[in-house]
Amino acid sequence: MAALIQQFGPVWGFWAGVGQILLIMIMLLLTLAFILLFDRKVWAAVQMRKGPNVVGPFGLLQSFADFFKFVFKEIVIPAGANKTVFILAPLITFTLAFAAYAVVPFGKGWVIADLNVGILYLFAISSLGVYGIIMGGWASNSKYPFLGSLRSAAQMVSYEVSIGFVIITVLLLVGSLNLTTIVDHQRNGIGSWHAFAWPTVFVMFPMFVIFFISALAETNRPPFDLPEAESELVAGYQVEYSSTPYLLFMIGEYLSIVLMCALMSILFLGGWHAPWGPVDNGFLGFLILYAKIWFIFFLFAMVKAIVPRYRYDQLMRLGWKIFLPTSLVAVALIAGYVAYYGRPGG
Repeated sequence: MAALIQQFGPVWGFWAGVGQILLIMIMLLLTLAFILLFDRKVWAAVQMRKGPNVVGPFGLLQSFADFFKFVFKEIVIPAGANKTVFILAPLITFTLAFAAYAVVPFGKGWVIADLNVGILYLFAISSLGVYGIIMGGWASNSKYPFLGSLRSAAQMVSYEVSIGFVIITVLLLVGSLNLTTIVDHQRNGIGSWHAFAWPTVFVMFPMFVIFFISALAETNRPPFDLPEAESELVAGYQVEYSSTPYLLFMIGEYLSIVLMCALMSILFLGGWHAPWGPVDNGFLGFLILYAKIWFIFFLFAMVKAIVPRYRYDQLMRLGWKIFLPTSLVAVALIAGYVAYYGRPGG
């Protein structure tokens, strides 16, 4: 936004920035429509089914049909619910999920706000995201959504800790909180990507795996979808929601999933840079980052299809007794490496 105002002046720069934000929102919503269809198709293929294949060619319009179904359904609010908080909860989840993308660089120069504290901004937004879920569970005035919201809050807080320490290992290697700087640190091909760079690969590739699994838990994806467990919570914190409010919860959840895929691409897989070297063309860089996001989401979809759901005690044990100590040791190792040998490429 600041660059557009400097280039076009205060008035036209402002409207150009608004157009840029709207373009990214539309791109994200279209991506969600097809990524949700892709999720269902992968799940169906693993189970040797066809999946959605009726609405549009090959079922490509299924997500749009679902969208219109949710929009035109009646909004039902339970009689005992706190109506104001009940409606605010999905709006907060939806808004915060979009706000996180303000600092995500989609290509060289393709970013809304190129903040020097971009990582801290993402930490703040992701921490606030849990409020929408807690509000939704509490306002429903029912024990099942309330228990689901408490589960989700504990789960998100637990795995944010390990995600934070994993990100610190990347920050130690780069020396910056700016996401664009982190991507440019990996510009020299796959050998400079943090997940594969020598000799830190022995620490950073396990950190990539821990980030991947923690992202599943952070976004309530299977096998960690315990806040929505049908067997005991009947869909959890969103069970009393219908129509558009339910749709907003789902959009917020899938936006968070795509954000995690984008962060893994940016932090560990070179962002918009290609495996063979740097990419300075904004559009080509966007296509490369987009392909990496789809690849990581494919891994998310495969985990959903083949891994059985964890028990809650297993979920907490994994986060606190395995991931947290492992990531702490990794931080110490990377800090020692940087202190002794200096930053790679620095």
